Amino acid sequence: MRTLNDRRKRWGIVLAGGDGIRLRPLTRLICGDDRPKQFCPLYGGITLLEHARQRAERSIRSEQILFSLNRAHEDFYRRRLADCPAQRVVQPENRGTGAAILTSLLVVAKRDPAATVAVFPSDHYYSDENVIAEAVENAFEVSRREPDAVILVGAYPHGLEVEYGWIEVGEPTSGRHDAFRVRGFHEKPARPMARLLLERGSFWNTLVMVGKVSAFL
Repeated sequence: MRTLNDRRKRWGIVLAGGDGIRLRPLTRLICGDDRPKQFCPLYGGITLLEHARQRAERSIRSEQILFSLNRAHEDFYRRRLADCPAQRVVQPENRGTGAAILTSLLVVAKRDPAATVAVFPSDHYYSDENVIAEAVENAFEVSRREPDAVILVGAYPHGLEVEYGWIEVGEPTSGRHDAFRVRGFHEKPARPMARLLLERGSFWNTLVMVGKVSAFL
């Protein structure tokens, strides 16, 4: 019964309001216009937004997933999200990731003050969706044990990637071997720093986050 009740308290936020400037030459080549990458069918004829929606629906009821959007992209998201107009949180313009998360959290908090929320970027692709789904479930479990914390999903690095964000980890937490306190963040580090972070056992930052809505706010 607790598992069913916990699932009913889950909400999702799919971040889909970015402008996708860096990949614009590629998306222009594929689609013939300046649409952001989340609205471009880069893999298997499915857009990254649709991938993110399917990812969220593996853990959360479809009617409890909100989509953070940018009014300037209406021509691109209107058809893709035609079945859920009440779940769109549309900003008048792109004001960054923090504002996108906050505006959606306020909607969740109004509808369900006791909600646990998972945040999913829509500009990522995973070769194995089962791995990220399992990580999200683990994050929900950690959130249940630590209701005042926000849990950030990290990915094991396999190289000196300097175009990603990195998470520097501290002590283990929650009695788990795979959950750690966050010691610091490093966004797109120089190669020497990336090498040091790799040697220290740091993770790549997926920006997938889970936590009580009150903890986020």
